[in-house]
Amino acid sequence: MTGVRAMSLCAAALLAVALGTPALPAAERPGRACVAGGQSTDDRARRVSDIVRKAQRELDLKAVLVRVTVNGGEVVTDATGESMAGVPATPDMRFRSGAVAFAYLGTVLLQLVDEGRVGLDEPVSRWLPDLPHGDEITLRMLGDSTSGLHDYVTDPAFVKRFYADPFRRWTPRELLAFSLSHPLWYAPGSNWSYSHANFVLLGQALEKITGTPLDRLLRERVLDPLGLSRTANGFTPEIPSPVLHAYDGERGRYEESTFWNPSWTTVPGAVLTSDICDLARSAQGIGSGELLSRHARRVQLDPGTPGLGTPTAGCPATVCLKQTEDFHFGVGVIVKNGWVVQNPSFAGFAAVQAYEPDAKLAIAVSTTVGQRAPQGNTAQTITDRIAAALAPGHPLDLP
Repeated sequence: MTGVRAMSLCAAALLAVALGTPALPAAERPGRACVAGGQSTDDRARRVSDIVRKAQRELDLKAVLVRVTVNGGEVVTDATGESMAGVPATPDMRFRSGAVAFAYLGTVLLQLVDEGRVGLDEPVSRWLPDLPHGDEITLRMLGDSTSGLHDYVTDPAFVKRFYADPFRRWTPRELLAFSLSHPLWYAPGSNWSYSHANFVLLGQALEKITGTPLDRLLRERVLDPLGLSRTANGFTPEIPSPVLHAYDGERGRYEESTFWNPSWTTVPGAVLTSDICDLARSAQGIGSGELLSRHARRVQLDPGTPGLGTPTAGCPATVCLKQTEDFHFGVGVIVKNGWVVQNPSFAGFAAVQAYEPDAKLAIAVSTTVGQRAPQGNTAQTITDRIAAALAPGHPLDLP
């Protein structure tokens, strides 16, 4: 599996006009640094640190950042390995958080439904009138990935052009053209399949619904309410300092991939960087439904996807994945054995935010890979091991 496909297939296997003064990017706002809590006598902290260091050696990881909290209180914040040769990894380093933004887009959509501003089952054509099949595809179908739209990340034509120039800036129109060049995999709403195109379109629709640029919308409705002061959108490949550097071998040679242009990963305004403390807080806030009504949270965790994902002509089994009560895609989140998860993996970066509501346990892991690291999301492997150690009655066991 190539790395550019991993963001899609790994997650699937887991199933502007400025109004007023724009928010300052994270690098320009005051905020606390994310640092380790010091030498802890908590046995759980020792176990997590042991798991992380053992996994770094076993999986040939360049660096691992980790934070675990219970009910918002720190259990451990740690970092091991190097960002660059001779530069130790530290917990305050920033990294790309990719598909975590999908959870934020889903949250904003459900907030707007809560407020009576939109209906989940309204056709997307109301806001995006030029979208083919826009009269059949609803906002819910974009949020829970049941639209039937092809995933441009799995299109060989896109992969070839991306590998030829990973520094290229992609526009939404260019990305959606790959998806729309194919017929729908199935009638909208009748099946499930992972597609980045859904979230590009959802972000565009949210801007039209609210009349607010998406970066500002996410800042006002998700990032600021959760206190994510070190999470920010970027319209360029820049990552605010200090930077966790990434490396990747997907183009046939092991090379630095830190500043490959991430514009293809989702819609402009939601191309985020973060740090491990914000990622753990995000896991808690999204996983507990802190920003939603009780009804909206139930919809976020189960919008009706269990039972979908049956085989369909032309859709790879790893993309049209069977959805079950125990393992399914919600509105921008993955639900596995009660855990609420997102798991970005692309261009040498991998991360997981996971929250178990009963134990109020949040796990955040970010990894970068060495030359012999296994394919797939290595942060996921570590998250599984931490969950098994700290919540043995609530296994995560991500595929």
